[in-house]
Amino acid sequence: MFPYWEFMIIFASSFVHMDRIFAKSTLKNFWEQHPDSEQYLKTWFDTAMSSNWTTPNEVKQTYVNASVLKDSRIVFNIKGNSYRLVAKFNFRKQWIFISFIGTHVEYDKIDANTI
Repeated sequence: MFPYWEFMIIFASSFVHMDRIFAKSTLKNFWEQHPDSEQYLKTWFDTAMSSNWTTPNEVKQTYVNASVLKDSRIVFNIKGNSYRLVAKFNFRKQWIFISFIGTHVEYDKIDANTI
């Protein structure tokens, strides 16, 4: 099983809310391979869609266990840390780039600061 290295981009139709998510299929493809992650990823997706995060600290207020890395990257623990999702944020434009989603074991093999 290989991690999903694809990028998903969340585009904002305005600078106020995250209104559009393109390539939700990246998450869907992952949960089809790992069905136990489906509800957790759907919840993450819905939360990202309805949030207006402008700083990493605001993300941390929603996801206390998220890890803030350099260059506006944030690691999310999915399903009690069984899976990891690495996202790079552009808070001004309200974009989120999903740069990695995989198992915890797969995550341990990457450098989340550069992926």
